[in-house]
Amino acid sequence: MTTSLLGTTPRESVWTGPVVDADVHAQVPSASALFPYLAQQWIDWCTERNWRTPPGPGQHFPPNSPRTCRPEWRPDDGRVPASELALLQEHVLDPWRVDAAILNCYYGIDSIRQPDWVNAMASAVNDWLVHEWLAKDARLHGSLVLPVRDPEAMVREIHRLGDHPQIKQVLLPARSDLLWGRRIHLPVFRAAVEHDLVVGLHYGGTADGVPSTTGYPSYFIEEYAGEWQSFATQVTSMVVEGLLQEIPDLRVSVIEGGFLWLPAWGWRMNKDWKGLRREVPWLSEPPMDVIRRHFRFSAAPAELGPPEAARHLQNALGWLRSDDLLMFATDYPRGHDDDVDRLLAGLPDPARPKLMAETARAWYRLP
Repeated sequence: MTTSLLGTTPRESVWTGPVVDADVHAQVPSASALFPYLAQQWIDWCTERNWRTPPGPGQHFPPNSPRTCRPEWRPDDGRVPASELALLQEHVLDPWRVDAAILNCYYGIDSIRQPDWVNAMASAVNDWLVHEWLAKDARLHGSLVLPVRDPEAMVREIHRLGDHPQIKQVLLPARSDLLWGRRIHLPVFRAAVEHDLVVGLHYGGTADGVPSTTGYPSYFIEEYAGEWQSFATQVTSMVVEGLLQEIPDLRVSVIEGGFLWLPAWGWRMNKDWKGLRREVPWLSEPPMDVIRRHFRFSAAPAELGPPEAARHLQNALGWLRSDDLLMFATDYPRGHDDDVDRLLAGLPDPARPKLMAETARAWYRLP
């Protein structure tokens, strides 16, 4: 049992200040849970095909894997983990005494190919989140699921619910057919900024191409360990292709993608920018400076390494050269071997309250 999960450890022995959790999950328990929010046409579509769930989540989150859900968070009665508000309250919100939490639902909408159906399912998931979760706990602030292969439909969904007071983010998968920095997506990001929403780049996604530069992995461990490359590629695209110059108020959260790869990425990008900046004249400052202004990173998984490497952890955190980049997250119900007390110990004193609450509160405009 790690202290990031509390267990029998008193919260006060880990952290005594406020807590904002930047990444907790709601999981749709079954297709029928969405039927109250679907037109009859799509209810018939699901029932006639005995359709139970999109294929995407099972690829990224194998249902019985401890990475998908920690054993102590898996209901004994067979209920889907994190599928009910009471479970989230019992496991995270109440024991951590969370002031606010950002609620994400990776339902694998992107793995549905029928265009009208995926639009209906995205709206149904969002209405389910609003009515079954946000309306019942004021601590929760939600992220919109979007039909990511249809920019016009993405914009419509943002406009439909973007002004809801508890909606704070739109969710984009780390894998996509086109990199998110491409200009075809500009209307989507403009709509997000118009509604003062953060863009959340989240683990998962299905694309028409292979998930690596050379083919499919043989094992899940290859896919899981290599996913940081998808995040780094998307971040590079968003920084380099002019998106942030075109939309200077855009805020992006990197969720469930780690962060200790960032110092090496920043060093390499800053070096290459010095030699290649004529190719991207709109990028008039080092890429890592852009990161510090436009991006934030959830602190789960933290990938801290062994306890005896504490000095190296402190060095890596220092290379970020900012106390404002990291946001505490439990990533409920996912299973990571992260000790929040070790992460806190690696940060200077002024950075600790920012990690645990202040950065996320400001980033998401929370009360």
